[in-house]
Amino acid sequence: MFSDTLIQSIRDQFHHVDSCPYQGPRIFFENAGGSLTLKSVVRVNAGLSAIPDNQGRDNPASKAMGSIIDKAKQDIKTFLGVTQGQLFIGETGTECLFRVIRAAVMGAASGGQVLGSTLEHPATVSACKRWAAVTGKEYVAVPHNLETANVSAEDYQRFVTADTRVATIIQTSPVTGRLVDVPAVVNAIRAVAPDCLIIVDGIQHVPHGALHVENYDVDAYAVSAYKVYSRHNYGIGWVSHRLESLPHDRLEGTPENYWEMGTRDAAAYACFSEVVSYLDWLGARFSDSENQRQRLMAASKAIAAHENHLLDVMVNGNEKHNGLADIPGVSIIGGTDNEHREGVLAITVENVESAKVVSQLSENGIRVHLRTNDRYSGNILNPLGLESCIRISIAHYNTADEVEYFLKVMKSITKT
Repeated sequence: MFSDTLIQSIRDQFHHVDSCPYQGPRIFFENAGGSLTLKSVVRVNAGLSAIPDNQGRDNPASKAMGSIIDKAKQDIKTFLGVTQGQLFIGETGTECLFRVIRAAVMGAASGGQVLGSTLEHPATVSACKRWAAVTGKEYVAVPHNLETANVSAEDYQRFVTADTRVATIIQTSPVTGRLVDVPAVVNAIRAVAPDCLIIVDGIQHVPHGALHVENYDVDAYAVSAYKVYSRHNYGIGWVSHRLESLPHDRLEGTPENYWEMGTRDAAAYACFSEVVSYLDWLGARFSDSENQRQRLMAASKAIAAHENHLLDVMVNGNEKHNGLADIPGVSIIGGTDNEHREGVLAITVENVESAKVVSQLSENGIRVHLRTNDRYSGNILNPLGLESCIRISIAHYNTADEVEYFLKVMKSITKT
């Protein structure tokens, strides 16, 4: 767990860490819906958004924009843990997933199946279903385990076949916070379909855990910047050597492995460099390595340790407060085990509408989110017979005091 001095230094680098400009003082436990934003991101974005020059011109400003983009691409590769393949920025992480899935399904051999799971976000499922239908492939969804709210390599093994052309994996569920063992699932797929194109939705995982994308042996990875301390309206996609040259939307005359669409947003790239710089700073608090990648790994390890402690207190309590597991009437979707959970808890309260709980928490200055049986959460809630749940999502800038106050309010709500 971070020291008091360090957690204050961390919180000082984010906007609106303990108050909302529209609500006033509040605790932010809605990080899975979008993290707090680094002050440096806002500053850099404002400065570069004022520059009229684009890349590829023969003037100093244009050359500066090109240098900013080149640096950011290297920063992102270091962050993801990749040395090859292509990076591109899209409108959102969802758009990045649609683009890579379309290219993979359209470019794969004819026939066969596209394999996903019922744990996945509709961004992945919708794209897979659409392009599987267009190409005459069968879309197959591996059922997730209702008790653990997770999907395993063994689950995938039962459905993968030799003609599985494309497979998708969600690394962490944005509803339950359950972490999928990506390397194990990849091994299970490749053991049966070695040439399968594998795409990972890393959007929910990125703010919480270390990234070793090149070691996963996958072909594409997607990130949403607003979930990892940056601004809205851009996502980051990475594609492997195998996928980068498959037919895809690109301007005529550009290289076959070119994935950028139109003039690039230098501010978006620069903002992600600020994210990497911040994590580098944090990692240096835990590592004296001169290697940036090692410092980023140290930051991820420290973030995971701090967040795991907060989750443990939230679920199991401490000497001062009962945890959610011991508050009568509270149920945790996926159970109380925290070993394979990242930053998110989904709960229900017996005989109380989830919307009412969310409202009462807000009245007590705690921001959480209502998930309903809709296109975003129905895959989790519908099989459980639930119409809604309360999602509580933390980040590394949250504190033990905030968790304790939350538990105090939850106890009061359930008593009432």
